[in-house]
Amino acid sequence: MIKFIIQKLAYGFAVLLGVVVVVFFLFNILPADPARMTQGQRSDVQSLEAVRKEFGLDKPIPVQFLYYINDLSLLAIHPSDLASKKKYNYITLFKVGNNNALVAKLPYLRRSYQTKRDVTNILAETVPNTLILALSAMFFATVIGIALGVLAAVYKDTWIDQTAIAGSILGISAPSFFAGIIIAWFFGFVLGDYTGLNMSGSLYDYDPFKGEVLVWKNLLLPMLTLGLRPLAIIMQLTRSAMLDVLKQDYIRTAKAKGLDSQTIIIKHALRNALNPVVTAVSGWFASLLAGSFFVEYIFGFNGLGKATVDALELADLPVIMGAILFIAFIFIIINILADLLYAALDPRVKI
Repeated sequence: MIKFIIQKLAYGFAVLLGVVVVVFFLFNILPADPARMTQGQRSDVQSLEAVRKEFGLDKPIPVQFLYYINDLSLLAIHPSDLASKKKYNYITLFKVGNNNALVAKLPYLRRSYQTKRDVTNILAETVPNTLILALSAMFFATVIGIALGVLAAVYKDTWIDQTAIAGSILGISAPSFFAGIIIAWFFGFVLGDYTGLNMSGSLYDYDPFKGEVLVWKNLLLPMLTLGLRPLAIIMQLTRSAMLDVLKQDYIRTAKAKGLDSQTIIIKHALRNALNPVVTAVSGWFASLLAGSFFVEYIFGFNGLGKATVDALELADLPVIMGAILFIAFIFIIINILADLLYAALDPRVKI
Protein backbone atom coordinates (compact mmCIF):
# COMPACT_ATOMS: atom_id res chain seq x y z
CA MET A 1 0.00 0.00 0.00
CA ILE A 2 2.84 2.41 0.83
CA LYS A 3 4.36 1.76 -2.61
CA PHE A 4 0.97 2.48 -4.19
CA ILE A 5 0.60 5.80 -2.32
CA ILE A 6 4.16 6.87 -3.23
CA GLN A 7 3.50 6.04 -6.88
CA LYS A 8 0.26 8.05 -6.85
CA LEU A 9 2.01 10.99 -5.20
CA ALA A 10 4.69 10.89 -7.89
CA TYR A 11 2.00 11.01 -10.57
CA GLY A 12 0.39 13.86 -8.67
CA PHE A 13 3.64 15.80 -8.62
CA ALA A 14 3.88 15.42 -12.41
CA VAL A 15 0.30 16.67 -12.74
CA LEU A 16 1.02 19.73 -10.58
CA LEU A 17 4.10 20.52 -12.64
CA GLY A 18 2.04 20.28 -15.82
CA VAL A 19 -0.60 22.59 -14.35
CA VAL A 20 2.04 25.17 -13.44
CA VAL A 21 3.59 25.08 -16.93
CA VAL A 22 0.27 25.37 -18.79
CA VAL A 23 -1.32 28.08 -16.61
CA PHE A 24 1.86 30.17 -16.28
CA PHE A 25 2.58 30.35 -20.01
CA LEU A 26 -1.09 30.73 -21.00
CA PHE A 27 -1.43 33.65 -18.63
CA ASN A 28 1.71 35.33 -19.95
CA ILE A 29 0.57 35.25 -23.59
CA LEU A 30 -2.59 37.19 -22.69
CA PRO A 31 -2.58 40.93 -23.53
CA ALA A 32 -3.33 41.94 -19.91
CA ASP A 33 -0.58 43.92 -18.16
CA PRO A 34 -0.55 43.22 -14.39
CA ALA A 35 1.54 46.33 -13.69
CA ARG A 36 -0.96 48.59 -15.46
CA MET A 37 -3.86 46.83 -13.69
CA THR A 38 -2.32 47.76 -10.32
CA GLN A 39 -1.44 51.36 -11.23
CA GLY A 40 -4.34 52.30 -13.50
CA GLN A 41 -4.52 53.33 -17.12
CA ARG A 42 -3.06 56.82 -16.54
CA SER A 43 0.05 55.71 -14.65
CA ASP A 44 3.43 57.02 -15.79
CA VAL A 45 6.24 54.91 -17.25
CA GLN A 46 8.42 55.13 -14.14
CA SER A 47 5.67 53.78 -11.87
CA LEU A 48 4.98 50.88 -14.24
CA GLU A 49 8.67 49.99 -14.44
CA ALA A 50 8.97 50.10 -10.64
CA VAL A 51 6.04 47.68 -10.25
CA ARG A 52 7.41 45.33 -12.92
CA LYS A 53 10.79 45.29 -11.18
CA GLU A 54 9.19 44.70 -7.75
CA PHE A 55 7.36 41.57 -8.96
CA GLY A 56 10.03 40.40 -11.42
CA LEU A 57 7.85 41.16 -14.44
CA ASP A 58 10.73 42.96 -16.17
CA LYS A 59 12.57 39.68 -16.80
CA PRO A 60 12.06 37.36 -19.83
CA ILE A 61 9.18 34.87 -19.47
CA PRO A 62 11.43 31.75 -19.21
CA VAL A 63 13.42 33.41 -16.42
CA GLN A 64 10.21 34.37 -14.60
CA PHE A 65 9.07 30.75 -14.86
CA LEU A 66 12.33 29.39 -13.40
CA TYR A 67 12.07 31.84 -10.49
CA TYR A 68 8.47 30.77 -9.90
CA ILE A 69 9.41 27.06 -9.89
CA ASN A 70 12.21 27.89 -7.44
CA ASP A 71 9.67 29.60 -5.17
CA LEU A 72 7.32 26.61 -5.33
CA SER A 73 9.99 23.94 -4.85
CA LEU A 74 10.47 22.27 -1.46
CA LEU A 75 14.22 22.30 -2.12
CA ALA A 76 15.44 25.58 -3.62
CA ILE A 77 18.37 27.95 -3.86
CA HIS A 78 17.81 31.32 -2.20
CA PRO A 79 19.97 34.15 -0.87
CA SER A 80 21.23 33.41 2.65
CA ASP A 81 20.43 36.84 4.11
CA LEU A 82 17.94 37.59 6.88
CA ALA A 83 15.40 39.24 4.54
CA SER A 84 15.18 36.12 2.34
CA LYS A 85 14.98 33.82 5.36
CA LYS A 86 12.09 35.85 6.75
CA LYS A 87 10.36 35.98 3.36
CA TYR A 88 10.62 32.25 2.55
CA ASN A 89 10.83 30.93 6.14
CA TYR A 90 13.35 28.30 5.09
CA ILE A 91 15.80 25.91 6.78
CA THR A 92 19.33 26.18 5.44
CA LEU A 93 20.81 22.86 4.35
CA PHE A 94 24.22 24.06 3.12
CA LYS A 95 25.86 27.05 1.48
CA VAL A 96 26.04 27.42 -2.30
CA GLY A 97 28.67 29.99 -3.17
CA ASN A 98 29.16 33.12 -1.07
CA ASN A 99 25.63 34.52 -0.82
CA ASN A 100 23.27 31.62 -1.65
CA ALA A 101 22.17 28.43 0.09
CA LEU A 102 20.28 25.23 -0.67
CA VAL A 103 17.23 25.42 1.56
CA ALA A 104 14.20 23.35 2.57
CA LYS A 105 10.88 25.19 2.80
CA LEU A 106 7.17 25.08 2.12
CA PRO A 107 6.02 26.26 -1.33
CA TYR A 108 6.01 30.05 -1.50
CA LEU A 109 2.99 31.27 -3.48
CA ARG A 110 4.21 34.88 -3.64
CA ARG A 111 2.18 38.05 -3.02
CA SER A 112 -0.91 39.40 -4.70
CA TYR A 113 -0.16 42.09 -7.27
CA GLN A 114 -3.20 44.05 -6.14
CA THR A 115 -3.27 43.81 -2.34
CA LYS A 116 0.43 42.98 -1.73
CA ARG A 117 -0.76 40.28 0.69
CA ASP A 118 0.73 36.78 0.75
CA VAL A 119 -1.35 34.41 -1.39
CA THR A 120 -1.08 31.83 1.41
CA ASN A 121 -2.96 34.20 3.73
CA ILE A 122 -5.60 34.86 1.06
CA LEU A 123 -6.12 31.11 0.62
CA ALA A 124 -6.24 30.60 4.39
CA GLU A 125 -9.13 33.09 4.59
CA THR A 126 -11.14 31.88 1.60
CA VAL A 127 -10.50 28.12 1.38
CA PRO A 128 -12.36 27.21 4.62
CA ASN A 129 -15.54 28.91 3.33
CA THR A 130 -15.28 27.07 0.01
CA LEU A 131 -14.58 23.74 1.74
CA ILE A 132 -17.65 24.20 3.95
CA LEU A 133 -19.74 24.99 0.88
CA ALA A 134 -18.38 22.02 -1.10
CA LEU A 135 -18.69 19.57 1.81
CA SER A 136 -22.25 20.61 2.59
CA ALA A 137 -23.23 20.44 -1.10
CA MET A 138 -21.61 17.01 -1.44
CA PHE A 139 -23.27 15.73 1.74
CA PHE A 140 -26.64 17.01 0.52
CA ALA A 141 -26.11 15.47 -2.94
CA THR A 142 -24.85 12.12 -1.59
CA VAL A 143 -27.54 11.52 1.03
CA ILE A 144 -30.48 12.63 -1.12
CA GLY A 145 -29.03 11.09 -4.31
CA ILE A 146 -28.46 7.65 -2.77
CA ALA A 147 -31.87 7.67 -1.08
CA LEU A 148 -33.66 8.60 -4.31
CA GLY A 149 -31.60 6.07 -6.29
CA VAL A 150 -32.51 3.24 -3.91
CA LEU A 151 -36.19 4.21 -3.95
CA ALA A 152 -36.20 4.42 -7.74
CA ALA A 153 -34.61 0.97 -8.04
CA VAL A 154 -36.85 -0.71 -5.47
CA TYR A 155 -39.99 0.84 -6.98
CA LYS A 156 -38.88 0.46 -10.59
CA ASP A 157 -41.36 1.62 -13.26
CA THR A 158 -43.64 3.30 -10.72
CA TRP A 159 -44.36 7.02 -10.41
CA ILE A 160 -41.58 7.28 -7.81
CA ASP A 161 -39.05 5.93 -10.34
CA GLN A 162 -40.31 8.11 -13.18
CA THR A 163 -40.36 11.27 -11.03
CA ALA A 164 -36.81 10.62 -9.79
CA ILE A 165 -35.54 10.06 -13.34
CA ALA A 166 -37.26 13.21 -14.64
CA GLY A 167 -35.83 15.26 -11.77
CA SER A 168 -32.33 13.89 -12.33
CA ILE A 169 -32.46 14.76 -16.05
CA LEU A 170 -33.50 18.30 -15.15
CA GLY A 171 -30.69 18.55 -12.58
CA ILE A 172 -28.03 17.36 -15.04
CA SER A 173 -29.28 19.65 -17.81
CA ALA A 174 -29.23 22.88 -15.80
CA PRO A 175 -25.76 24.54 -15.63
CA SER A 176 -24.79 25.78 -12.17
CA PHE A 177 -24.60 29.44 -13.19
CA PHE A 178 -28.12 29.31 -14.67
CA ALA A 179 -29.57 27.30 -11.78
CA GLY A 180 -27.93 29.72 -9.33
CA ILE A 181 -29.63 32.74 -10.87
CA ILE A 182 -33.05 31.03 -10.86
CA ILE A 183 -32.65 29.72 -7.29
CA ALA A 184 -31.43 33.08 -5.98
CA TRP A 185 -34.33 34.90 -7.66
CA PHE A 186 -37.03 32.41 -6.62
CA PHE A 187 -36.04 31.60 -3.02
CA GLY A 188 -34.25 34.84 -2.18
CA PHE A 189 -36.55 37.36 -3.92
CA VAL A 190 -39.96 35.89 -4.81
CA LEU A 191 -40.24 33.80 -1.62
CA GLY A 192 -37.79 35.86 0.40
CA ASP A 193 -40.43 37.00 2.89
CA TYR A 194 -41.33 33.37 3.64
CA THR A 195 -37.92 31.71 3.48
CA GLY A 196 -35.97 34.49 5.19
CA LEU A 197 -33.10 33.83 2.77
CA ASN A 198 -30.98 36.44 1.03
CA MET A 199 -30.24 36.56 -2.69
CA SER A 200 -26.56 37.04 -1.86
CA GLY A 201 -24.36 36.96 1.19
CA SER A 202 -21.29 35.33 2.64
CA LEU A 203 -20.88 32.80 5.42
CA TYR A 204 -19.63 35.55 7.72
CA ASP A 205 -21.20 38.98 8.03
CA TYR A 206 -20.08 42.06 9.91
CA ASP A 207 -22.19 43.32 12.77
CA PRO A 208 -21.24 46.79 14.14
CA PHE A 209 -21.90 45.60 17.71
CA LYS A 210 -20.82 41.93 17.60
CA GLY A 211 -18.14 42.11 14.93
CA GLU A 212 -17.90 39.16 12.53
CA VAL A 213 -20.86 36.78 12.92
CA LEU A 214 -21.65 33.43 11.33
CA VAL A 215 -24.71 33.47 9.04
CA TRP A 216 -25.59 29.85 8.23
CA LYS A 217 -28.65 30.71 6.16
CA ASN A 218 -26.40 32.27 3.49
CA LEU A 219 -24.99 28.78 2.91
CA LEU A 220 -28.31 27.17 1.92
CA LEU A 221 -28.90 28.55 -1.58
CA PRO A 222 -25.27 28.15 -2.81
CA MET A 223 -25.28 24.62 -1.34
CA LEU A 224 -28.51 23.75 -3.16
CA THR A 225 -27.20 25.20 -6.44
CA LEU A 226 -23.84 23.44 -6.21
CA GLY A 227 -25.33 20.11 -5.16
CA LEU A 228 -28.00 19.76 -7.87
CA ARG A 229 -25.89 18.20 -10.64
CA PRO A 230 -23.95 15.72 -8.46
CA LEU A 231 -27.23 14.76 -6.77
CA ALA A 232 -28.75 13.90 -10.15
CA ILE A 233 -25.75 11.86 -11.26
CA ILE A 234 -25.45 10.03 -7.92
CA MET A 235 -29.15 9.20 -8.07
CA GLN A 236 -28.86 7.69 -11.56
CA LEU A 237 -25.68 5.75 -10.71
CA THR A 238 -27.22 4.37 -7.52
CA ARG A 239 -30.40 3.35 -9.35
CA SER A 240 -28.47 1.62 -12.14
CA ALA A 241 -26.11 -0.18 -9.76
CA MET A 242 -28.95 -1.25 -7.47
CA LEU A 243 -30.97 -2.66 -10.36
CA ASP A 244 -27.94 -4.71 -11.40
CA VAL A 245 -27.22 -5.95 -7.87
CA LEU A 246 -30.85 -6.86 -7.15
CA LYS A 247 -30.70 -9.36 -10.02
CA GLN A 248 -27.73 -11.24 -8.53
CA ASP A 249 -27.99 -14.79 -7.19
CA TYR A 250 -26.95 -13.90 -3.63
CA ILE A 251 -29.89 -11.48 -3.37
CA ARG A 252 -32.27 -14.28 -4.37
CA THR A 253 -30.56 -16.51 -1.81
CA ALA A 254 -31.02 -13.87 0.89
CA LYS A 255 -34.72 -13.63 0.02
CA ALA A 256 -35.05 -17.41 0.11
CA LYS A 257 -33.54 -17.44 3.62
CA GLY A 258 -36.36 -15.19 4.77
CA LEU A 259 -34.36 -12.02 5.42
CA ASP A 260 -36.50 -8.91 5.58
CA SER A 261 -36.42 -6.46 2.67
CA GLN A 262 -34.71 -3.67 4.62
CA THR A 263 -31.76 -5.91 5.53
CA ILE A 264 -31.42 -7.19 1.96
CA ILE A 265 -31.50 -3.72 0.43
CA ILE A 266 -29.23 -1.91 2.90
CA LYS A 267 -26.80 -4.61 4.07
CA HIS A 268 -26.42 -6.72 0.94
CA ALA A 269 -27.52 -4.77 -2.13
CA LEU A 270 -26.57 -1.17 -1.34
CA ARG A 271 -23.08 -1.92 -0.05
CA ASN A 272 -22.17 -3.77 -3.25
CA ALA A 273 -23.72 -1.04 -5.39
CA LEU A 274 -21.68 1.79 -3.87
CA ASN A 275 -18.46 1.51 -5.90
CA PRO A 276 -19.65 3.63 -8.85
CA VAL A 277 -21.17 6.04 -6.34
CA VAL A 278 -17.79 6.38 -4.57
CA THR A 279 -16.24 7.20 -7.95
CA ALA A 280 -18.84 9.90 -8.54
CA VAL A 281 -18.55 11.34 -5.03
CA SER A 282 -14.74 11.50 -5.12
CA GLY A 283 -14.68 13.06 -8.58
CA TRP A 284 -17.52 15.45 -7.92
CA PHE A 285 -16.20 16.74 -4.62
CA ALA A 286 -13.03 17.99 -6.29
CA SER A 287 -15.12 19.32 -9.17
CA LEU A 288 -17.35 21.18 -6.74
CA LEU A 289 -14.35 23.16 -5.53
CA ALA A 290 -13.74 24.27 -9.11
CA GLY A 291 -17.46 24.60 -9.88
CA SER A 292 -17.95 26.84 -6.86
CA PHE A 293 -16.20 29.70 -8.71
CA PHE A 294 -19.29 30.97 -10.53
CA VAL A 295 -21.72 29.93 -7.79
CA GLU A 296 -19.79 31.95 -5.21
CA TYR A 297 -19.64 34.89 -7.60
CA ILE A 298 -23.43 34.79 -8.22
CA PHE A 299 -24.29 34.62 -4.51
CA GLY A 300 -21.52 36.97 -3.35
CA PHE A 301 -20.17 34.13 -1.19
CA ASN A 302 -16.68 35.04 0.01
CA GLY A 303 -14.68 31.94 -0.88
CA LEU A 304 -11.87 30.70 -3.08
CA GLY A 305 -14.03 30.88 -6.21
CA LYS A 306 -15.00 34.51 -5.78
CA ALA A 307 -11.40 35.47 -4.93
CA THR A 308 -10.16 33.73 -8.09
CA VAL A 309 -12.74 35.36 -10.36
CA ASP A 310 -11.83 38.75 -8.88
CA ALA A 311 -8.14 37.96 -9.48
CA LEU A 312 -8.87 37.02 -13.11
CA GLU A 313 -10.52 40.38 -13.68
CA LEU A 314 -7.41 42.12 -12.32
CA ALA A 315 -4.78 39.85 -13.96
CA ASP A 316 -3.49 38.90 -10.49
CA LEU A 317 -1.39 35.85 -11.48
CA PRO A 318 -0.11 34.78 -8.02
CA VAL A 319 -3.67 34.47 -6.65
CA ILE A 320 -4.84 32.63 -9.77
CA MET A 321 -1.90 30.21 -9.67
CA GLY A 322 -2.33 29.61 -5.95
CA ALA A 323 -6.04 28.79 -6.34
CA ILE A 324 -5.49 26.47 -9.32
CA LEU A 325 -2.63 24.63 -7.61
CA PHE A 326 -4.78 24.13 -4.53
CA ILE A 327 -7.64 22.70 -6.60
CA ALA A 328 -5.22 20.37 -8.46
CA PHE A 329 -3.74 19.21 -5.15
CA ILE A 330 -7.22 18.43 -3.80
CA PHE A 331 -8.01 16.40 -6.96
CA ILE A 332 -4.87 14.29 -6.43
CA ILE A 333 -5.49 13.64 -2.72
CA ILE A 334 -9.15 12.74 -3.28
CA ASN A 335 -8.29 10.29 -6.07
CA ILE A 336 -5.83 8.51 -3.75
CA LEU A 337 -8.41 8.36 -0.95
CA ALA A 338 -11.04 7.04 -3.39
CA ASP A 339 -8.75 4.17 -4.43
CA LEU A 340 -8.20 3.26 -0.77
CA LEU A 341 -11.95 3.45 -0.13
CA TYR A 342 -12.63 1.02 -2.99
CA ALA A 343 -10.61 -1.65 -1.20
CA ALA A 344 -12.46 -1.00 2.06
CA LEU A 345 -15.90 -1.30 0.45
CA ASP A 346 -15.24 -4.20 -1.89
CA PRO A 347 -13.01 -7.12 -0.80
CA ARG A 348 -12.54 -8.07 -4.49
CA VAL A 349 -10.54 -4.87 -5.09
CA LYS A 350 -6.85 -5.24 -4.30
CA ILE A 351 -4.48 -2.26 -4.32
